Order: sequence, then C-alpha cells, then structure tokens
Amino acid sequence: MTTARTPGHGPLTGVRVVELAGIGPGPFAAMLLADLGADVVRVDRPGGPGLAIDPAYDVTNRNKRSVIVDLKTPDGPDRVLDLAARADILVEGYRPGVAERLGVGPEACHTRNPRLVYGRMTGWGQDGPLAERAGHDIAYIAPTGTLGMIGRPDEPPAVPANLLGDYAGGSLYLVVGVLAALNHARATGTGQVVDAAIVDGTAHLATMIHGMLAAGGWQDRRGANLLDGGCPYYGTYETADGRHMAVGALEPRFYEEFLTLLGIEDQATARKDLTRWGELREQIAVRFKTRTRDDWTAVFAGSDACVAPVLSLREAPHHPHLAARGTFTDHGGITQPAPAPRFSATPTSVRTGPARPGADTADVARDWDAPGLLTAPRNPQ
Repeated sequence: MTTARTPGHGPLTGVRVVELAGIGPGPFAAMLLADLGADVVRVDRPGGPGLAIDPAYDVTNRNKRSVIVDLKTPDGPDRVLDLAARADILVEGYRPGVAERLGVGPEACHTRNPRLVYGRMTGWGQDGPLAERAGHDIAYIAPTGTLGMIGRPDEPPAVPANLLGDYAGGSLYLVVGVLAALNHARATGTGQVVDAAIVDGTAHLATMIHGMLAAGGWQDRRGANLLDGGCPYYGTYETADGRHMAVGALEPRFYEEFLTLLGIEDQATARKDLTRWGELREQIAVRFKTRTRDDWTAVFAGSDACVAPVLSLREAPHHPHLAARGTFTDHGGITQPAPAPRFSATPTSVRTGPARPGADTADVARDWDAPGLLTAPRNPQ
C-alpha cells in the first residue's frame, strides 16, 4: 500500500491571502506565503506602487495574482472587504491609521470576517513615539543596536543591504505571526491583528547576543568579538585576484585543519591568546594574498576547515553545492532563489512569474466568488 502525496503546491494550499500592495517587507512576506502554496491576491492601486523596475522582473510578486482596486473611490473599500470576507489572512504595510482611513482597517474587515488574521507590517510598529514617522530599513535597525554591531571598529557601521531589517526582522516575523494567528483562528474561530514591526523583529534577532553581553561574553563595540569580525579565524580575507574567502574555523579541530591547509601551523597556540590575534590576523591575510580565490577554494575543498569563497550574486547559482540542491531556479528567463524551506510531502515551486498589475481580475472574481471586482479599474498599461 502506498500513501498518496498531498495534492497542491505546498503546505499552505487552500489558504487565501489578500495583500494590499506596497514595497519592501510586505510583498516579500506575501511572496513567502505564496511560495508555500497560499492563493495570494495582490490588490494593486492604479499606477503603482512598486519597485522602480519593469513589473515583469519583480520576482517578489511571483506565485501571486493581481487585481486593481482604487481605494479612494466610493466603492473601492467594498471590493477589498469582499475579498477579506473570503480570505484567511490579509497583509498591509501602511502607516498606522491609513488602512482605517481607507475603510479597510481591522475593524471593518473583522465585521465582514471575524476569523480573519490581519497582518500589519511597519517599521516602527502600531504605537510608540515614532509610529507615525517615515523610515527605511537602515533607520529602523539603527536604534535596535544591530546596525552598530556590523563592520570594522575603525570604520562606520556597514550597511547590510535591506536584508536585516526589511526581510529578516520584518517579513519573516510577519509570516511567523500570521501563521501562528491562523492556527489560533482555526482552533477558536477568532481572528486577530498581528503587529509586526521591523524594530521588534530586528531586536529579537540579537537575543543570543544580549545574553552573551549580560554574561560578559560580548563587548558592546564593533570588531571586538568572536562573531563580528574581531576574531581572526572568523572573518573575510582578500585573495591575490582581489576577491575574498570567508573563514569560520571556530572549533579547535576546525581551526587546526584551517592552519594546516593555509600553511601556518605554528600559530596553533594563538587561538585563545587575544594578545596574539593581531599577529595571527596579519599572517592569515598575508597567506591568502599569495593565491587567487579559486586556488584557495581548491585547497580547502573537501575539508572541515570551514572556509568558503565569497561569491557575487551572479556567481552564486553556479556554486556546485547550490546547483546540486537547486537552491536557485530559472523561471521565465529570470534566475532567482527557489522557494525555501523544503517539504517532504508538500513540495513547493515557482509556479508563475511576477503578477502583472490587474492581469488576474477575471480569474480572481470567479475563483473567490467576488463579481464586484469585474467593475474595478483595469490595468492602465
């Protein structure tokens, strides 16, 4: 006897999500839900918003469908509320109070659908002195202490793109929150509001570091600790061709193997001697400068020295391990990260390319039994 595979395209098959269009962490969170199999309908406004690129390349809108609704027209809010009445989750990323003024806030939505999980994605959160202020990733992560941890001690803090705040501290916490609330709603019949703030999530990411700080195992300054570049055997080094290798040889046996392959076995006792870390760092740097990145990659291949080449975005899909796992995929001519994580019974995939604004109105109106969408404004393009 064999067990049939669960039908669908991921563990969230059958879950309906309304995404009120925005930029940054909200769309990425909705993409993750869509990657996991949810039916995500993105409600675009006429003319935008979006990234300053062709919508055909905005892969954060993959696996979604799009309708256009002008919330500033008299019947616009009702069209969104019709969708909310049929949804499990709604995600919005407006400043506090904006959704309410547009007529699609939590109270209006819960009147139509008490089971709805209403996810709110902001930088500062729904309350507090800065809740009404504008901002972007870098300004949100700055007061949390996390930005100040990153970079060399003699240079300004390094900017980690918008990965740490928008996506790690924002999108991922929103997804965890709405899925937890969905579990509660299905058990009790009662929805709720999820307040996902980038400042909260980003601060939460540093939980372990705060514990180490309290225990005296972390210095409150950049480049002075085991995991922030202060340690010479946990960092990056330039190679002869101007590229870089990453080193993370923390444990004693990994450290010994690293020194052996690098050719500086005489530095074995420098591992815990902080007074020798400067000398050790210099020797490591000098050795790495003697060969190219590819040469060193070959030297450390197959070892447990915890050394890897630092690749560019275009190089990464061709790394042998990532290629073997299918970490990246090609869809519609665009190379992009494949959905993650992976599931044994409900596999995920990139099913469709980026949703074009308004292109799915008729299908959504039919599938969600929301005929009012058919009189909504169509894509002006």
